[in-house]
Amino acid sequence: MDKKIRRLRRARKTRAKIAELAVVRLCVHRSNCHIYAQIIDASGGKVLASASSQEKDLRGQIKTGGNAEAAKLVGQCIAEKAKQAGIKEVAFDRSGYSYHGRVKALAEAAREHGLQF
Repeated sequence: MDKKIRRLRRARKTRAKIAELAVVRLCVHRSNCHIYAQIIDASGGKVLASASSQEKDLRGQIKTGGNAEAAKLVGQCIAEKAKQAGIKEVAFDRSGYSYHGRVKALAEAAREHGLQF
């Protein structure tokens, strides 16, 4: 098995558990150049809030979208948008990525700005 298949397998298990709990989830996706976060409703059919390192207001503040500083700003942004949407508690869906580096920075920034995991 290659690396991508193992990651997708881990992601599938996590999403199955979150679906069983029927809670709103904070889904993270990362690429080499950018990081993205979405808050998805419990049914999994609707995006309630989203943020990424490609947004206009964040592009001016970051040098590159593929580092931990950009992930912190995306975490802050998604937490603020969640507050505006009336969401306080989410389940963290890391999409099979290890809780390290950019994924960890995004999660900690979102927690600091009011989201509860």
